[in-house]
Amino acid sequence: MTPAEGPIVAAGAAVLRRRAGRTQVLLVHGVKYGDWTLPKGKLDGGETAGEAAVREVGEETGVRVRLGPPLPSQSYGFVDRGGDRRAKVVHYWVARAVGSDDVSAYSPNGEIAEVRWVPVDRAPGQLTHGRDAAVLRAALAHERPTSTLLVVRHAVALDRDKWKRDDRKRPLNDVGSAQARRLVPTLRSYGVGRLVSSTSRRACDTVSPYADAAGLSVDTTDRLSEEDATRQNVTAVVADCLATTAPVAVVSHRKVLPHLWRALGLAQDRLEKGGAVVLHHIEGRVAAVERLAPF
Repeated sequence: MTPAEGPIVAAGAAVLRRRAGRTQVLLVHGVKYGDWTLPKGKLDGGETAGEAAVREVGEETGVRVRLGPPLPSQSYGFVDRGGDRRAKVVHYWVARAVGSDDVSAYSPNGEIAEVRWVPVDRAPGQLTHGRDAAVLRAALAHERPTSTLLVVRHAVALDRDKWKRDDRKRPLNDVGSAQARRLVPTLRSYGVGRLVSSTSRRACDTVSPYADAAGLSVDTTDRLSEEDATRQNVTAVVADCLATTAPVAVVSHRKVLPHLWRALGLAQDRLEKGGAVVLHHIEGRVAAVERLAPF
């Protein structure tokens, strides 16, 4: 065997649900190796790991999911079809079903022979690989469902110095427009169902492609704008967003971020334009935090 360069990158999820007082996890029985595993698969070109995790769960199980807290990644070696020793890295999240989680009518195919909800106390004995059992153990730290709040800094806009009109009306440039389009599958992967934005055009336009794709409106407020934000009114916006269980994305500006971090109880974080911080919480209590680089 000869070594091959570069690890294969994949993504998956520990999909959890509660039934009859017991927590269950969704497992798949692969055809190729005859193993019971968590649903996962390789990233397609241009995908983020989170997007791939949602897509792979859907393709392998028929269950549409949204992402919850991230889990430790798994790295291991295997021999590919060409006989080369390869490294593989798999990124995982906790995930919950969006809509129906019924797999009773699942039809076997050339990749997955069976899909089954298994009580988590029995799942380690059914999982073929110890690494999957380790992922499940980590997932059980988030057995109680979390809510999600994304803080998004607006995408790249036209140069402020070259814009001679009202700054609130300054639009995205071509780079920013591309960032906004690439944000669509990311927001979808977290199941965002509410959008709250500064009234400035560059903030609204950052999430308008997702709003159009998801059939949502954008709730705008001056309380998130550079001109009108104060610690008190940003705190009020955050409190309102934390009070809902629906995943929310909040879009604002660099100068407003310190107020947002303070209201969320997070360390001050310099966020690039088009980037996001994902807060997973239970009634405002932080369970996990992710940082998403801009596209």
